[in-house]
Amino acid sequence: MLSTNIKTLRKSQGLSQEELALKLHVVRQTISKWEKGLSVPDSDMLLELAEILDVPVSALLGEDISEQKPDEVYVLAQKLELINLQLAEQKRVRYKTARILLYVLCVVILGGCIFFGVLNGSYLEWSYADPELAVMGVGLHAVEWIFIRTAPVAFVLVLCGLWHLR
Repeated sequence: MLSTNIKTLRKSQGLSQEELALKLHVVRQTISKWEKGLSVPDSDMLLELAEILDVPVSALLGEDISEQKPDEVYVLAQKLELINLQLAEQKRVRYKTARILLYVLCVVILGGCIFFGVLNGSYLEWSYADPELAVMGVGLHAVEWIFIRTAPVAFVLVLCGLWHLR
């Protein structure tokens, strides 16, 4: 009786086993076992189940419940609510990832400034008679030249991005 009542009420609410399982924080197989009569929910779960299915516990445990056609607007509203919650969670994760990336970029820019500040152009005093040292010195000078010209703009953009994501 309990098993058929759970199945009938779940269907009348327009819920799949997976959706009911998500609401109860159990796996879908648990709902399947309840509906097949292989196991029964404990008292706490029975109270939650009755609340979700919007019936008293006595109705779950009592006589057979006739199958009702689900209210299509109510079912659609519940599904839309679930979709909205999923979209909100995805948006929260994207914002968090973007903030972390912007903080990392901020640290990289500041680290580059500290590195080039400590270096203080000492590579300009190297002996460029050695070809390998000359290539390394020219490359370091090119990187510093590009960094010094782009870092302030990048830093301002990072700060604007962080302010926008606050």
